[in-house]
Amino acid sequence: MDTNQERILEKAQERVIETLARNMDLYGITMSTGLLYGTLLFQDKSMTLDEMGEALGMSKTSMSTGVRTLMDLNMVEKIWKKGTRKDHYEVNLDWYQNFIDLFSVKWRHACEQNGMSLKKSLQELNALLEAEGLSDEDKERVKLSIERIENGLEYYHWLSRLIDSFESHDIFQFVPKEEIES
Repeated sequence: MDTNQERILEKAQERVIETLARNMDLYGITMSTGLLYGTLLFQDKSMTLDEMGEALGMSKTSMSTGVRTLMDLNMVEKIWKKGTRKDHYEVNLDWYQNFIDLFSVKWRHACEQNGMSLKKSLQELNALLEAEGLSDEDKERVKLSIERIENGLEYYHWLSRLIDSFESHDIFQFVPKEEIES
């Protein structure tokens, strides 16, 4: 490949890497971790933390933190390489599964935390409703809050089922994968 062709390749890859990193921010992943993911995506070989740090101009500590985040989300895996003591990492190339893992981990946690919070509030409000001394107006305010919390619980139950459909891949029955022409 000549110099001009190499420059075109690098520019195209850099554009994708930056776009991925910005979009991963939507899921609570830092820009530097997103850049790391994008960099690993375009490698034709696994990389060590030192190689990642050199490629991105960041510290080994930053790379370690980023890799740990990506491994927790199943987007990167540690691989064994014969003849070396250093850990090597490579990206999971299945974008569908990467999204499913990222979405599921983040949203499942949010559903559980928010559901527990709503249930606790619902218990407190139901107990308050049974308490003596509430005026009719106050009872109506409590009932309205209970109704809104119950609606929230219905939503989180639905969202949990949606996450289940991603994890089981049932979602692909409703929204099939398609090949597009480039």
